[in-house]
Amino acid sequence: MVNKQKILIVDDDANIAELISLYLTKECFDTMIVEDGESALRAVDTFAPNLILLDLMLPGIDGYQVCREVRSSSSVPIIMLSAKGEIFDKVLGLELGADDYMEKPFDSKELVARVKAVLRRYKPTAAVPAKPAVECVEYPDLTINKTNYSVMYMGKNVDMPPKELELLYFLAASPNHVFSREQLLDQIWGYEYIGDTRTVDVHIKRLREKIKDHANWKIATIWGIGYKFEVR
Repeated sequence: MVNKQKILIVDDDANIAELISLYLTKECFDTMIVEDGESALRAVDTFAPNLILLDLMLPGIDGYQVCREVRSSSSVPIIMLSAKGEIFDKVLGLELGADDYMEKPFDSKELVARVKAVLRRYKPTAAVPAKPAVECVEYPDLTINKTNYSVMYMGKNVDMPPKELELLYFLAASPNHVFSREQLLDQIWGYEYIGDTRTVDVHIKRLREKIKDHANWKIATIWGIGYKFEVR
């Protein structure tokens, strides 16, 4: 029997947390609720969730700091939940490593859809025995493997959230092809994600911090259009 995927719900509002847990339990997820940041950090180790639903306004350690701490050692998907709807708050959350951001109040069906969408992207598709294809692109000092979600750069493994890896893979799989921000948003985040093109810029910025320009290749900005993986 396949084990249920585990969702860690971090929210100090017991009513909202219980409601979220109810919706996810009906969809056959295993849930755990914690009410503060310190408990969340402990639960990441003890509960080993497949995804974290993280409220930003928490007692003690806030959601931003929790996200920062989790990302220092894990690439588990994180969806931030907040009443803050300003672009600054969304961009900050994404910069810290969140995979998605939802404003409160939210529709239960949309929340479940986003949870499933993020998990689909994070979990590699099971290999079909008759066709053991590996999604991997290689360049000098860089290997991006989408099958096992790993990136090797300069001989070392680079830990990165699923969307960063998928964005890098998508660009590198089509060298010297220019993609607009809208195309990248649609390809990587899909129709379930309601965001703006600044999301792409944030993820490109984070990729460039981890993957520096190489003598043979780089992530190039095409001003006024978008980006491309430039191979020299």
